[in-house]
Amino acid sequence: MHSYTFANPEYFYLLLLLIPMIGWYIYRHRQFGASLKVSTLEGLKKAPITYKHILRHLLFVFRVFAIALIIVALARPQSSSSRHNVKTEGIDIVLALDVSSTMLAKDFNPDRIEAAKRVAIEFISGRPNDRIGLVIFSGQSFTQCPLTTDRSTVINLFKDIRSGVLEDGTAIGNGLATAVARLKESQAASKVVLLLTDGENNMGEVPPLTAAEIAKTFGVRVYTIGVGSLGTAPYPFQTPYGIQFQNVEVKIDEGLLKQIAHMTGGQYYRATNNKKLVEIYQEIDRLEKSKIDISEVHRKYEVYHPYVLAAGLLLILSLLLKYTLLRNIP
Repeated sequence: MHSYTFANPEYFYLLLLLIPMIGWYIYRHRQFGASLKVSTLEGLKKAPITYKHILRHLLFVFRVFAIALIIVALARPQSSSSRHNVKTEGIDIVLALDVSSTMLAKDFNPDRIEAAKRVAIEFISGRPNDRIGLVIFSGQSFTQCPLTTDRSTVINLFKDIRSGVLEDGTAIGNGLATAVARLKESQAASKVVLLLTDGENNMGEVPPLTAAEIAKTFGVRVYTIGVGSLGTAPYPFQTPYGIQFQNVEVKIDEGLLKQIAHMTGGQYYRATNNKKLVEIYQEIDRLEKSKIDISEVHRKYEVYHPYVLAAGLLLILSLLLKYTLLRNIP
């Protein structure tokens, strides 16, 4: 389907200027034509009417049409075409990733943080219509990347994430509050936080449930992911001989993470290995895509070029005729 509209229709008022222009042309040719006194017109009555006599006003007609076409071009005619319906998520997503030292545990391959980064990057790559942001937290929280549609920027920043850049600890409340702050001004149809952690809240100024209440207030849905195998896992410890790994009991505050998810309309997941983590992100991906809105996309194309071209051709043709076939002889 194609339809035509004009971006600047007010320029059509300029067409009114053609009225006095045409009136002046008629008046001028009646009042200021050349005259010649003769004794009789008898000899001229039989003179044939040539094509030049018929076409003598053609030059003015060409100029009038050229001006009219230029005015139409100034009004910026546009062709609107309706494209097939497309799916637009309209979702803003912030990934809040725990980067505490325990995320270096080796129960995931190669470790928890690298496994989380790889799966998250794949998740981001599959969301071309969403704005994505990134928050990291441990004992403190930090916005690594604000909401953006620039996939390559987010992915590159994800690749640069490493443990140890922030004070160690697990401030779940701070991480969630920072993620919600990135979303509170969002006008998206759906606002989501994916919060991934492997421990219990032991630091931070914002209690996790307070952050969850704030998320609920701003309509932010929180999916929480607990990362860690069942039982024990090899955790890194700094020793005089460097970092060494010891098997330590995995402690994740699942009750807290479930409560945060329940309060905000999200879900809690437990990832015990790489495969399970991949499956969790795939499920979240499907859940959010189920909220897609269908909208019809319209495209507008500027189509003033033919009018300008036609006006130019008329002016050129008018000049050629004026100095050739329809030339006036003084």
